[in-house]
Amino acid sequence: MSARRPSASERAASRRTVVAFLVSAAGAVGFAVTYAVGGDTRWEGVCLAVAFAGLAVGLAIWGRRLVPVDGYVEEHEGFAPPPTEQAMTASVLAAPDSPVRRRGLLAALGLALSALGAAALFPLRSLLPSGRADPLQARRDTPWGPGVRLVTADGRPLRLQDVPAGTAVGIFPEGHLDTGDGPAFAVRLDPERFSRPPSAGHLNGLVVHSLLCTHAGCPVRIYLKGTGQVLCPCHQSSFDLLADARPVAGPAARALPGLPIEVGPDGFLRATGDFTVPPGAGFWSSP
Repeated sequence: MSARRPSASERAASRRTVVAFLVSAAGAVGFAVTYAVGGDTRWEGVCLAVAFAGLAVGLAIWGRRLVPVDGYVEEHEGFAPPPTEQAMTASVLAAPDSPVRRRGLLAALGLALSALGAAALFPLRSLLPSGRADPLQARRDTPWGPGVRLVTADGRPLRLQDVPAGTAVGIFPEGHLDTGDGPAFAVRLDPERFSRPPSAGHLNGLVVHSLLCTHAGCPVRIYLKGTGQVLCPCHQSSFDLLADARPVAGPAARALPGLPIEVGPDGFLRATGDFTVPPGAGFWSSP
């Protein structure tokens, strides 16, 4: 069987397919570079769109313009084709115009898929923060530490009198308002009502605890003044602030971490250390 030379339209389709795969590879590389340098997520989305669009266009052109579409009718039962059809198939696949022998197409497709695969590995580095040999240690450490001032959501430092009795005030570590494991809340309680002393201590009844529920990490936003308890609205876990924020209802199994505080020389409230235990969901705790 004589080999058929590719037509002009097939050669043009091959070039378009290669260009599409190269565009896909460029988009994947662009995503990886943008992510690595901490770029805008909008540009990351654009790069991914270009990568997948180029891959889709290339495969579509390849399938519609370059793959043989002639059908063969099997008129007898059985799975193995007759020898003549096997020989014809082998001849077609081995021909110079066979789609599986178009090295440029296969190389471009391989480049596009390899670039996409490599780009997909870049987000995994988020699970291993740079400079941390132990990923769990990175989850234990928060922006709180000795001397870090307590501030409100608008960055205003807090004094002891800024937390009135019977209210819960949301607080953040100064300079880290957008850190996910930093939010906490301060509540002034009657020290005589403590059934269990706060492990982080208190200032005339003022206690500070992490805002993150120890069940699934939802914010604990509801304060029940009469009972001295806080409630997580996600799964209804309740914590008794009068008993060192121990869970008294719901699926949470750990107490809310406490934050040791003091009044600094400038009169503002400051932390004297980090949370007593890692904040957030319990699965971040060490075994």
